[in-house]
Amino acid sequence: MMRKLSWLFVALSMLGAFSVLGASCGLKSAGTSAERGAKAAERKTEASGAGKPITIGFSIATDTFIIERWNKDMKIFSGAARELGAEVIVQLSAGGIKEQIAQINFLVNRNIDVLVVIAHDTEMIGPAIRQVKSSGIPVVAYDRMVMGIPLDAYISFDNQEVGRLFGKALTEAVPEGKYLVVNGSIHDNNSFMVHDGLMEVLDPYVKSGKIAITHELWLDEWSSDEALLKIGKVFEETVDFDAISCANDQIANAAIQLLSERRLAGKIAVVGQDADLITCQRVVEGTQLMTVYKPIAKLAARAARLAIALAKRTAFPYDTLLDNGSGNKIPSYIEKPTAVFKRNMDATIIQDGFHATEDVYRNILHRVEN
Repeated sequence: MMRKLSWLFVALSMLGAFSVLGASCGLKSAGTSAERGAKAAERKTEASGAGKPITIGFSIATDTFIIERWNKDMKIFSGAARELGAEVIVQLSAGGIKEQIAQINFLVNRNIDVLVVIAHDTEMIGPAIRQVKSSGIPVVAYDRMVMGIPLDAYISFDNQEVGRLFGKALTEAVPEGKYLVVNGSIHDNNSFMVHDGLMEVLDPYVKSGKIAITHELWLDEWSSDEALLKIGKVFEETVDFDAISCANDQIANAAIQLLSERRLAGKIAVVGQDADLITCQRVVEGTQLMTVYKPIAKLAARAARLAIALAKRTAFPYDTLLDNGSGNKIPSYIEKPTAVFKRNMDATIIQDGFHATEDVYRNILHRVEN
């Protein structure tokens, strides 16, 4: 994972991000039922074009600021929304669920017309989201489903398919052998969906005895530091693995770093997701077998159109209805991921303009030139 903190802060300033320092950890009262109803009616009138431009609140709480993936989502979403005449207020923190609730409180008090949220904890954020909805503000769960709350919409990739792509890539490369599985955050429902998809592919191999999952880890956060620590402890015990499934590229980077220290990078098949630049470089160099590419530009631009449609109370046909344990089926918008290997890097990542040729092949070109 690229660690360019200053670059990210510059990007955030371009998006008009605001700090939430010193904010309360709980949502402030949204007023009486009558007041909430009046505010909702006012938003509806404004969203129809009679008042101020639509204002979208975008709340992101991550385990670290240094996330290449979310930087891309924010820039594309904000750009697409502004092209459609909407204003976007982005709130980003690495402070966990308490700080995210403070962010949401800040956004509600800025009189947003719709909230888009990437939840740090997809269950603990529920009461805060319920209160936002009681204020008449539509809520879109972006990338991560919020559990137990009747949301207005959910937009993400097919996370179960991501897991299937992991399994297919690994079993094609290593149909027999010992596997290490490193799952994502236990606070993110996506982690369990990816795991389900992975096991859908691996189970027949495990039952036949061809593959043995000798170690399996779950992380508390999507954190490379935590991954380094937990994978490192396993490697102190054994490095006798033929394949490693990592829930994302940040985790894969940690695994490959530890393998490199033992001169094993490229000798053990590793997969991850997000197609970060450093990961794409490793794929073409041969130290990572595969990364799952998710067309973020398509997802983020669609999410911007969806948010504006919800603010205007206009129809936006969904792909499917999904259960989040709220008793209501959630209108859901699901994009398809793609497995990227060295052999199809140019036809996917490069062709889509996700990364430039000279960046992906930088290390290889440097070696050739020297």
